[in-house]
Amino acid sequence: MSAHIGNTGPMLASPRCGAKTRSGGASRSPAVHGKKRCRMHGGAPGSGAPRANRNARKHGLFTRDAIAERRQIRALLGEARRFLQAMK
Repeated sequence: MSAHIGNTGPMLASPRCGAKTRSGGASRSPAVHGKKRCRMHGGAPGSGAPRANRNARKHGLFTRDAIAERRQIRALLGEARRFLQAMK
């Protein structure tokens, strides 16, 4: 007999990854020790998004200035619509 059969018990008893697969079922891989995901779904060291979401700050679409500018443009367009409706 192979020694492999005797060593699979701990792996089979380990907690499973909580991620969903593309087919909709749960991932059957064992979770990384101390984490809730397997190595393929974010349990590996260095995986995941960077801290403080640095990616969201690259385009400046949601800065205070950009939001204020969009509000001002929306208000101006509303005034123009009301003005044009009043002219009819």
